[in-house]
Amino acid sequence: MRVLVAMSGGVDSSVAAARLVEAGHEVVGATLKLWGGSSDSGCCSVGDVDDARRVAQQIGIPHYVFDMTEAFDESVVRPYVAAHAAARTPNPCVECNRHIKFDRLLERADRLGFDMLATGHHARVVHPPGQPHQLRRGADPDKDQSYVLSMLGQDQLARVSLPIGDLRKSAVRALATELGLRTAAKPDSQDVCFIRSDEGRQRFLGSRLAFHTATVVDSASGAEMGTVDALELVTVGQRRGFAHAEDGTRRYVSAVDPDTRTVFVGRAEDVATSAVRFVPGSVTWTASALGLDAPVIAQTSAHGRPSACTFGVDSDGPGVRFEAPIRPVAPGQTIALYDRADPDRVIGAAIAA
Repeated sequence: MRVLVAMSGGVDSSVAAARLVEAGHEVVGATLKLWGGSSDSGCCSVGDVDDARRVAQQIGIPHYVFDMTEAFDESVVRPYVAAHAAARTPNPCVECNRHIKFDRLLERADRLGFDMLATGHHARVVHPPGQPHQLRRGADPDKDQSYVLSMLGQDQLARVSLPIGDLRKSAVRALATELGLRTAAKPDSQDVCFIRSDEGRQRFLGSRLAFHTATVVDSASGAEMGTVDALELVTVGQRRGFAHAEDGTRRYVSAVDPDTRTVFVGRAEDVATSAVRFVPGSVTWTASALGLDAPVIAQTSAHGRPSACTFGVDSDGPGVRFEAPIRPVAPGQTIALYDRADPDRVIGAAIAA
């Protein structure tokens, strides 16, 4: 089988490529040039490209660099900036997977005659006989990345290979060490790849949009609590940067209104939500769509706690209602849906309205 492996320069994609070679497949490595600006983190730095190239040499496979900077800027970076300007909280890794890795790169793999596209994500694709392909959580619960792949559908899952999804991270590093791969001890990337660590989100966004001050208002009493310098940097659910209430309890952001330039805050019990609406047209399914009142589990961030809820559609559109209140969900965030009866199985995704 001919397999194109997306090699980011990290240990996970390095081991993914090595396992495919050991399994006897015809493997080619590809690193994506995504960001035209300077970068020192993620999969966009010069060092990461070099690491991927050298690992490819070590395991004896061809390696290429595909320039997708224009598509990345159009589909990921500019929407990221626009979302912050509208007081929304986007997930650029999810959008990169949606528009770049499992759309444009998968299309290129098809054009070049590859049977499969492989990545180093910690998740699993399984195909039970006579059933649709399934996307499942990775074997390592601490590194599971099924959340950022939750928008994949059957057409994509049928052509995607995730060779390390059945391994814990410790086993991935042990295998890389055993094979002598130069990335064996390389730290995991934790940051948005197109934002330099010495720049940060504030400086990156500040060079691309205007910041506006906003009034902080207690959501329960309506009392003004002060101001923030940049409404565009505030995230619903955020605690850091906001003072405690008079009784010493922490305050969380419950809502951000860019029109009135107001940030609403309150105690955890005051700002908790029991329901989340989805952006119309944003719901995707890994297989067939759910019916009304279907019991599901929702995960509202990459490493968030899964919460039991019910999927449904009413006059306001699709959404979920939680069995117990949870912290507020930031508009723009992806919500991954899992099967209540089989909590490892992803069944769909949507974007919070």
